[in-house]
Amino acid sequence: MFESLLVANRGEIARRIIRTAKKLGIRAIVVHSEADAGLPFVTEADVAVCVGPANPALSYRNVEAILAAAKDTGAQAIHPGYGFLSENADFARTVEAGGLIWVGPGADAISAMGDKINARNLMAAAGVPVAPGTTEPAADLDAAVAAAAEIGYPVMVKAAAGGGGMGMGVATDEAGLRTEYDKVRSFAERMFGDGSVLIERYFPRVRHVEVQILGLADGRVVALGERECSVQRRNQKLVEESPSPAVSPELRSRFLAAAVRAGEAVNYRNAGTVECLLDPTTGEFFFLEMNTRLQVEHPVTEYVYGVDLVEEQLRVAAGLAPTFDPDALAPRGHAIELRINAEDPKRFLPGPGAITTWNEPSGSGVRVDSGYVAGNTVTPFYDSLMAKLIVSGDTRDEAVQRAKAAVAQFEIAGPKNNLPFFAELLENPEFLSGDYDTGIVSRMR
Repeated sequence: MFESLLVANRGEIARRIIRTAKKLGIRAIVVHSEADAGLPFVTEADVAVCVGPANPALSYRNVEAILAAAKDTGAQAIHPGYGFLSENADFARTVEAGGLIWVGPGADAISAMGDKINARNLMAAAGVPVAPGTTEPAADLDAAVAAAAEIGYPVMVKAAAGGGGMGMGVATDEAGLRTEYDKVRSFAERMFGDGSVLIERYFPRVRHVEVQILGLADGRVVALGERECSVQRRNQKLVEESPSPAVSPELRSRFLAAAVRAGEAVNYRNAGTVECLLDPTTGEFFFLEMNTRLQVEHPVTEYVYGVDLVEEQLRVAAGLAPTFDPDALAPRGHAIELRINAEDPKRFLPGPGAITTWNEPSGSGVRVDSGYVAGNTVTPFYDSLMAKLIVSGDTRDEAVQRAKAAVAQFEIAGPKNNLPFFAELLENPEFLSGDYDTGIVSRMR
């Protein structure tokens, strides 16, 4: 195992990685922006280096500054966390070219999965189910109209280089497609520097289910169960749980086998997630995308499978065997994660501000991965995520009851927060039944 690790991220995920690094006796180094100088992850690291101002392009995405920090502090490896540079293949190549260990999948796998159309085609060739859609970018509006006519409305108009629920629109007819195509293309060019657009079938009622995979140092790819991610606002997740209440043992077997094939198709190493859409009516599922990094919602898998996924990431990167037996993986119990964001609980608009009160819940089956403490300020420069509240139990009902109690105990004052939304959700009959889909939040609002 290497002796020093630089975390090229911030907030709760930086603290999460630091915790495991210290457990393993690894010197933890972090980079931070000027705006984040007072956050816990900076003081908890063994070494902290300021790499620029608040603007992420000048700090957390500043490759030269991050690599200089790694060199100056004697870092042997870099963990990118999620977001920022975590799925930047050029950054991964640059890290390795500089003689450092990259804690993540190979750059070729990142590149292959970064383009949604290329990823769809690769998965189809590997025998992974994909939804009907274009096999190459819709070159112009006429091509998009022709593709939609062949696929059948409604369709999803999606940025080929997008991710995180951004760069998508739904069209129910040609007029809507013409509007959404221009909107998505313009957004994609502005946000991703790539205006390529694909057209896929849109499922009005669908569940979002993903599989955690881990490419081991010996070349094998294993699957550590599925996560249900259907509680979303604006195509972005708010709640995740494992196992999915919609997945039977037979369906789980098919899900996991498809995810392993997906990883094997790109010689995947390290942690990743294969995201799928599940039609709850037919039981069909379709490949959506592969996230070539650690996911925000990884803690629910850690609870159910009894593994430390960050430790496994570090072990793979160091060329070591996993701590678990890959042939004896089995889920146990149920876990739920709630994303505590600095946002209005009704319209989900960002609500940054100074934190005057921060009291976290605790107790059996309760874990909080947070990025802030009282006295910190949630700034408008970054994602609104403040903390992740994770609960577990022997059954889903027990996990839900613990979630209710933990939400009631969690005290935050200062910035707006979505705890009231979770209190409402945890009493919602549709959610409690387990028979919900990606439209549940809109139906509550």
